[in-house]
Amino acid sequence: MNIYVLLKRTFDTEEKISLSNGKINEEGAEFIINPYDEYAVEEAIQVRDAHGGEVTVVTVGTEESEKQLRTALAMGADKAVLINTEDDVEEGDQFTTAKILAEFLKDKDADLILAGNVAIDGGSGQVGPRVAELLGIPYITTITNLEIDGTKVSVVRDVEGDSEVIETSLPLLVTAQQGLNEPRYPSLPGIMKAKKKPLEELELDDLDLDEDDVEAKTKTIEVYLPPKKEAGRILEGDIKDQVQELVKLLHTEAKVI
Repeated sequence: MNIYVLLKRTFDTEEKISLSNGKINEEGAEFIINPYDEYAVEEAIQVRDAHGGEVTVVTVGTEESEKQLRTALAMGADKAVLINTEDDVEEGDQFTTAKILAEFLKDKDADLILAGNVAIDGGSGQVGPRVAELLGIPYITTITNLEIDGTKVSVVRDVEGDSEVIETSLPLLVTAQQGLNEPRYPSLPGIMKAKKKPLEELELDDLDLDEDDVEAKTKTIEVYLPPKKEAGRILEGDIKDQVQELVKLLHTEAKVI
């Protein structure tokens, strides 16, 4: 089975993020594999182990993304591809990324393509579905279970606190939701093997694309941090007085009642 995983390098949102000139300051920031993409990598490895084939992880970015690709290789992926846009794309968006990935994948005869449900930095959830549309293959988002029998596929999809079962067939693109699996940590032998696994680097020219073909369709106007949380207020007195004070505050300050 020919399996591809769409990977993104993202900020570690557990770490402190600062802004500089209206953009996220990358100096000193920690970068990781987008957590939802880790579910995609893990599922791809499990599908390969069960049905045979090969797992290739691919990302669009700069040379700094090689670290995250190597991590995916250490988890158990077989190959990695970095499509380096550092010299060709000044400002990109979801259209840019999807266009590049689809152009790369169009002649790869992929049976299964996996991606994260959303990226924790942008949260649009657009790239996976856009890639599927450009390739002309079906897609299912936010999956929590995947079963493959030949070319038949049964998927459980998370839908607002409930779930639905969908049956379809390969080729297929799915996006991974939390709960699909438990991503493995790279082992020491896996890290050593990852150093020898193939990592191919391409540029737009290699895909017969130029800057105009992937020009962003959207523009970021402003990036800002959320307001700081104010300290909580402790109400005093007996329960009756506290309830009356709480109702008053909800009406006069919070303005929710």
